[in-house]
Order: sequence, then structure tokens, then C-alpha cells
Amino acid sequence: MHLVVEFAYNEDRLRTDFYFTLIIKLMFDPVSIIKAVGYIGLCGIIFAESGLFFGFFLPGDSLLFTAGFLASQGFMNIYVLVPLLFIAAVLGNNVGYAFGYRIGPAFFNKQDSFFYKKGYIEKTEKYFQKYGGKTIVIARFIPVVRTFATILAGIAKMDYKNFVFYNIVGAFLWTVGLTVLGYFLGNTIPNIDRYIVPMVLVIIVVSILPGLWQLFSMLRSRK
Repeated sequence: MHLVVEFAYNEDRLRTDFYFTLIIKLMFDPVSIIKAVGYIGLCGIIFAESGLFFGFFLPGDSLLFTAGFLASQGFMNIYVLVPLLFIAAVLGNNVGYAFGYRIGPAFFNKQDSFFYKKGYIEKTEKYFQKYGGKTIVIARFIPVVRTFATILAGIAKMDYKNFVFYNIVGAFLWTVGLTVLGYFLGNTIPNIDRYIVPMVLVIIVVSILPGLWQLFSMLRSRK
């Protein structure tokens, strides 16, 4: 019994260490990650972060920018890369919406508890009816939020036609904008590979700032 418990503990620890190492690698060495996974792996990451529940921790902003930079250095084809990333982002959001739409009834039929209040879902539904389009577009540029916003849109039963439209707009601005920015700077700044890590860190910090500002505003309003 002791051996079984110890094995399970070690297995969980190894899994945790793997995910932690992966996150650090994605944040501080995106070039190596992209070179290792290629087009398919990169599209898989963007797809997962756009709508799969477990993809919230993935740093899509820095990966898009770095992919554009690698395209400027001839490692990838920008004309192949951009459409693939755009499609992956659109499909990811659609999957997230479908997931939220399907689990929504289970939330509405659930009894109130300490962690769950039916009123929260009702407020979410009203919010997405009023601000859903703007939220889907802006959320693309905020880590974590971009993963859960699309699921919440499904739970709130946001009008699907509106969702598709704003999903396409947000995916285009996010994927094309950041990828082309990396491609442009890679062709413009000499020896940009020396500055790629600091630039990626700047992108990560800038992408986190809106969420931190919103959190600060909420805490201040409560006080």
C-alpha cells in the first residue's frame, strides 16, 4: 500500500514538474518550442488556448509573435503560417462555445451552493447579450480570459451568428496582427534574434496588464 501511494505521489509530482517546465519553456524559449512542434503543434497550441478548458495557461501571444519572427528568418512560410493559425483560433473558439452551450443546462439545473450561484449564470447571460461581441474580440488579447470568455459565451447562450462574426474578427486581429508584427520586426531590425526573449517578455507583460487593471478596479470598487 505504501509503495502504491508513493508511486502515485511521484507520478503526480512528475506530471506537475512536466507542466511547470513546459510553461517556463513556452514563456522563455518559444523559439525552441516552435521549431520542435512545427506548424501542426503550433496550431494545436493556439486551438487549445482558444477554447479548451485546460489550455488557459498557454502563452499564445508570445508564440504568435515568435512564429512571425521565425517566418522572417525563413524557418516558416508566412503565407502558410498565418491562414493556419487563423483557422486554428476560429475553430478553437467554436469548440469552446459548443462546450459551454452543452454544459449550460447542467449549470442552470444545479442547486445553489457555496461555490455556485444560479444568479451568476443569469448575470453572465445578460452580460453577453449586451456586451458579448466586444468581449469576444477584446478577450483575444488577454491571457486566461480568452480561453474562458468563449466558454462563458456558450453557457450564456450568446446568439451564435453574432458569436461567429466576432470570433472571426477577434481571431483575425489576434493571429494576423501579432504574427505579422513579428514577421515585420524580424525583417526590419538587424540581429533581432538577440532581443527576441526581452520582446517576448514585454508582450507577455503587456497582455497581462488589462487583466491586472480590471482586478485592481474591482478590488478598489469593493472597498
